[in-house]
Amino acid sequence: MQTLRIIAVGKIKDSWLRQGLGEYQKRLTPMVKLQIIEIEEEKAPESLSDKEENRLREKEGERILRCISGGEYTIALHLKGKNYTSPQLAGLLQQLAVKGFSTVNFIIGGSIGLGENVLQAANLHWCLSELTFPHQLCRVILAEQLYRAFSIQHNLPYHK
Repeated sequence: MQTLRIIAVGKIKDSWLRQGLGEYQKRLTPMVKLQIIEIEEEKAPESLSDKEENRLREKEGERILRCISGGEYTIALHLKGKNYTSPQLAGLLQQLAVKGFSTVNFIIGGSIGLGENVLQAANLHWCLSELTFPHQLCRVILAEQLYRAFSIQHNLPYHK
């Protein structure tokens, strides 16, 4: 069974978001294993210089990269990434499984984004949406899209 891992900076604080994420984890269980890994967020004042932001992103990035092993496929969620429709995402995940990637990582940065170290290590950059979402909500949206993709693969009525 393929393992999908959402590696995200920060903890989900709101119970309704945890419940939503848990619901999609439960729905995905018959088709794929979904793991959620939360990385400690760097404490940052409201205003930071570009240099300070880069330093914080790199520190968070080091923690993210420690969660990734060789032989895994890593997708960084990034505004400048490629756009996918739900059927295209389903196809991509199916191709990765056929190519033998038993673990696919989805990386969600913190409020200041992902460091260059993570972006360079990723196999693919994906733009989940050009809209701005709270990073905690982004995890639930991503989990829903993963469920939708596997529903498409398994011809379940959910996608319609």
